[in-house]
Amino acid sequence: MAENPAAKFGTMRGKTPEEAKFFWSGGPVEVAERTWFASQFSGCTAFETDEGLVLVDTGTKQFAPVIAAMLRQKTRAAVHTAIYTHGHIDHAYGLEAFLMPGQARPRVIAHSAMPARFARYAATARHNAALNARQFGGTVDAASGDAYQAFGAPPVPPDTLYDEQLTIRVGGTTFALHHCRGETDDHTWVWCPERGVLCPGDLFIWAVPNDGNPQKVQRYPWDRARGLRAMAACGSQALCPGHGGPVVGDAAKVERMLSETAQFLETLVARVLAVMEDGSPPHVDIATGIELPVSQSPWLQPVYDDTEFLVRNVIRYYGGWWSGRPSELKPAPRETLAREITRLCGGALSLATRAEALANENELRLACHLADFALEAAPGDTAVQQKVAAVYEARAAQETSLMTINIFHSAAAYARAGRAFK
Repeated sequence: MAENPAAKFGTMRGKTPEEAKFFWSGGPVEVAERTWFASQFSGCTAFETDEGLVLVDTGTKQFAPVIAAMLRQKTRAAVHTAIYTHGHIDHAYGLEAFLMPGQARPRVIAHSAMPARFARYAATARHNAALNARQFGGTVDAASGDAYQAFGAPPVPPDTLYDEQLTIRVGGTTFALHHCRGETDDHTWVWCPERGVLCPGDLFIWAVPNDGNPQKVQRYPWDRARGLRAMAACGSQALCPGHGGPVVGDAAKVERMLSETAQFLETLVARVLAVMEDGSPPHVDIATGIELPVSQSPWLQPVYDDTEFLVRNVIRYYGGWWSGRPSELKPAPRETLAREITRLCGGALSLATRAEALANENELRLACHLADFALEAAPGDTAVQQKVAAVYEARAAQETSLMTINIFHSAAAYARAGRAFK
């Protein structure tokens, strides 16, 4: 970690984030000679060589035809090699759309942890469909069969795996692949020195790094920070990120963006570990009490993930699953607890009414606790449903990260359906 990283950032509280570029779509942008970048939610970089195209990422199955059409405005070369920076469905599932008619199957390279990811997806397809329904504001009841089928191996899975580093040459052009845990454990960043182009995948996304997603498996902000430092040292002239627009012809800006993001993560990790070392209070007290790092740079705004969620991932890695509250080591069933609390409060409607009043006073964190108990105790009560949904819609309106906003919208949708958030 950098020396005294916690001193270099302020707090998130009271700040208004600038508009970030996480949602940039467009292209094709020429980022170097015979090299183009295009994005439709997620990005793809195409390197034309004398032996054919090298693609870094291929988008989702749904959006890949749009990206491919953009890149095919510039080159009709067959795909020689595809590199998947990681196994998420918006990066590794769209290769078929880029293939020329009758061409041979291209080589597909990925980190050696990727097949285990696809096996996990296949084993938990309905679970993942539910998580993604919540993450994008809906309920699992509304998920179609396509949502379940999306999880598993991609249509063109990798056939060449590596562990820590791999250097390949295609048509006289060098591609250096480096493993770096971050948003996933199977992440790869790619450096093409002859063209000065860096492809970090989702290790850089024009936003606070997605290292906190509350519904997904362990993520690694400290490892990502080390990888960002290594990328910053490349001196790249062009940055082609996993999400957001490219940066072209400004090596100083690329270095600054990568270094600032590393510093942001180092600061957060240092602050969390300092509190854990000071008696290890319950997890929620760390997450709500720590001073979260903040940046005014447009590439470090919490527009997708929430900085508070990153704290939880650090705690989870170093602190295990137990929250630290004695009652939660072997807790009573939530429904039983909810019924008892509502009985003490004079009924579920009384509790929901109090939650609504707290929300109107902008005490939204506390309001949501009460709303949950009210709904869990009386899920069939229409008046309770309406009040709880209103609380969560108000909570969503106060948030800045898409992930947080949508999960709260999902909670409201469940409440209106007369169901606890499950």
